[in-house]
Amino acid sequence: MAAVCEICGRGVATGNRVSHSNHKTRRRWKVNLHSVRVGERGRRQRLRVCTRCVRSGRVLGLR
Repeated sequence: MAAVCEICGRGVATGNRVSHSNHKTRRRWKVNLHSVRVGERGRRQRLRVCTRCVRSGRVLGLR
């Protein structure tokens, strides 16, 4: 299962971990995903959505 938001498509970001001696090794930033129940046109389904989409109101969840 990929760590990708199903609304905006945001995925894993990569970069460098930099030590005090300026030594660089690769690292990854994972997306903060939550499983949200969404109702679209009378249907319920679960989406894996990033918290940025939930906060901005792109996703209207069921209560």
